[in-house]
Amino acid sequence: MPQMGESIAEGTVSRWLKQVGESVQRDEPILEISTDKVDAEIPSPSEGILVEILAAEGETVEVGTVVAYIDPEGDAVGLEAPAPPEEAAPGGKPEEAASVEVPEETPAQEAAQSVTPDGSPPEVSAPDPVPHAEKAEETAEDRLRTRSTPVVRKIAQEHGVDISRVPGTGHAGRVTKQDILGYIESGQQSEVPVGPTTAASPPESTPPRSPGEGVKPPAVGAPSDLWKTFYSQVQHPDFPVRQADRVEPMDKIRRLTAEHMVLAKRVAPHVHSFIEIDFTRVDEIRKANKSRWAEQGAKVSYTAFVVWACSRLLREFPNMNGTISGNNLIFRGNVNVGVAVDLDPGLIVPVLHDADELSLVGIGKKLVDLAERARSRRLNPEEIQGATFSVTNPGVLGTMVGMPIIPKGTAGILGTGAIEKRVVVLQDAETGADSIAIRKRSIFSLGYDHRIVDGADAARFMARLKELMEAFSEDA
Repeated sequence: MPQMGESIAEGTVSRWLKQVGESVQRDEPILEISTDKVDAEIPSPSEGILVEILAAEGETVEVGTVVAYIDPEGDAVGLEAPAPPEEAAPGGKPEEAASVEVPEETPAQEAAQSVTPDGSPPEVSAPDPVPHAEKAEETAEDRLRTRSTPVVRKIAQEHGVDISRVPGTGHAGRVTKQDILGYIESGQQSEVPVGPTTAASPPESTPPRSPGEGVKPPAVGAPSDLWKTFYSQVQHPDFPVRQADRVEPMDKIRRLTAEHMVLAKRVAPHVHSFIEIDFTRVDEIRKANKSRWAEQGAKVSYTAFVVWACSRLLREFPNMNGTISGNNLIFRGNVNVGVAVDLDPGLIVPVLHDADELSLVGIGKKLVDLAERARSRRLNPEEIQGATFSVTNPGVLGTMVGMPIIPKGTAGILGTGAIEKRVVVLQDAETGADSIAIRKRSIFSLGYDHRIVDGADAARFMARLKELMEAFSEDA
């Protein structure tokens, strides 16, 4: 599974464009994946034959996980009639450019190509020794059936399974990962060890594995492992289902949103501050420039004004544009503002990179473009990465105010409430006399990470934001 962004840790296989047994060209699209709500086609890292698919459609795997094996010399090995053992290179030397279709006793198995970002082969263990007499008696079909990927061989070795005894359901009878796990779970493990160093059961010092469990991840022991797990993994509790309930699995967007929100709350101590902002000046500028902006093909929303103001302030308040990393403070060199887009259902946060270098009209155009492509699922991976601050606008749906969660790796998020007409008390600047008026106003909430942002810093940030919005410049 390739890395599609610095903060993306996993991807979902949406669709395989090639099937087992089909030939593929280098850089030809081989599968479609979805990562953090962005869909992309993945090119093949090698030319050859697709010999095994390890991740089924709809399965989610971590970045770096091998999802398929490609045999670079599929034609040479032969999918229908493999060459007999005596045709191997003299002296038992491994064939050049060997692949996953090479017999298990051939050390060139390690040259198999896997679908990973750099095309490098996965780490594999040494093949198990097979007596020469047995090799001579093998038929071509036997040799093809007992061939396996490094993952399958490792599982077989750990459980003392003779792969030749496992019924294979893969292409041309190959033993797949599902085959070996199903065989182990059924309790049909071979009583004869595969090799001299392979035990039928794990040593006493190693806890036994449950059937079908495969390779277990290392146990969480050291404090560093505990914190790594706490800040990277989410296990939702289960609850009983009542008779009138309807149960359905979370889709990808809901699952990722749930995990990200839980992890974000675990990392940052959240604090929220609120302020009310008058939109009279913003309304005046919008009315005066609406026709001119329309001629330029631009639509400048209230959110564009807010993003413009925030992008300028983040330079004044570097801690609001930073994050905590271990015992260090990181002050980001770029101002990248993420803006939440409602997908109904779900949401996504495309990012305006270097927003402080864009004009008000430029921000307005960019927001419209990102929102349209977000709803049609046409965003590029980099367009949802690298945010240093976020803005969300629940007020567009009538919400008075919200308390949004700070995205992990940032220090702040601004929530804008509904812009509504309210009766307010105004004071005359010259006479000091009070009067009552009707003004468009909105309540803003600022969620900030109290590890890096103090309450006074947040208050100053909000006061400056109010000042910029209520005395907005014509030259923005």
